[in-house]
Amino acid sequence: QVQLVESGGGLVQAGGSLRLSCAASGRTFASYVMGWFRQAAGKEREFVAAITKSGGTTYYADSVKGRFTISRDNAKNTVYLQMNSLNPEDTAVYYCAASLGCSGYGCYDQMRYDYWGQGTQVTVSS
Repeated sequence: QVQLVESGGGLVQAGGSLRLSCAASGRTFASYVMGWFRQAAGKEREFVAAITKSGGTTYYADSVKGRFTISRDNAKNTVYLQMNSLNPEDTAVYYCAASLGCSGYGCYDQMRYDYWGQGTQVTVSS
């Protein structure tokens, strides 16, 4: 069992930055691929970014590539999402998630994730 707690959301102006954190409980954090997803009001939840167990490979949605950076610190059981050049279309609830078994493009699929955090709201004003 893994418990995930996100933090770092808030209100920011367009063009600004935020860094989200997701702290995981348990001793097996390094066994999980970690991902970030988001859900805007009235829309389906969508993939944002993922990072492999060692942190050696990252994946990004086209909409955030070049603006967002996912990273992890296995010693601190924490995954981060650095978000730069934010725009109003980035407004959403952001969720972190943990997957035991996804690999490659499979990590874009939310169905491949086993544990989810409660989400943190990010609001970007124009």
